[in-house]
Amino acid sequence: MKKWQQRIGPWLSKYFSLPSDVMMELPRVTMIGQLHVYIENHQGLTVYSDTELKLKSNKGYIQISGSSFVLKMMLPEEILLEGNIEEVKFIPE
Repeated sequence: MKKWQQRIGPWLSKYFSLPSDVMMELPRVTMIGQLHVYIENHQGLTVYSDTELKLKSNKGYIQISGSSFVLKMMLPEEILLEGNIEEVKFIPE
């Protein structure tokens, strides 16, 4: 069933003009300068400190490094991080 979804997802996205991140359950990362990062469609927080944030996604992990981190908002599938962001990295499973 999962392979079928992986094959049909891109086709549906193209045919119906739907965003691929929604159809394929990919995370969406939006950065505003080096001060804010907004991440949608994650699957949970795995690491949080004032210098590192690591989130689980369906294809791996999203790791954010920097300093002075503050979680401004955290919802089940969305998170807003504020601080001095130095690096955003995707780590595949």
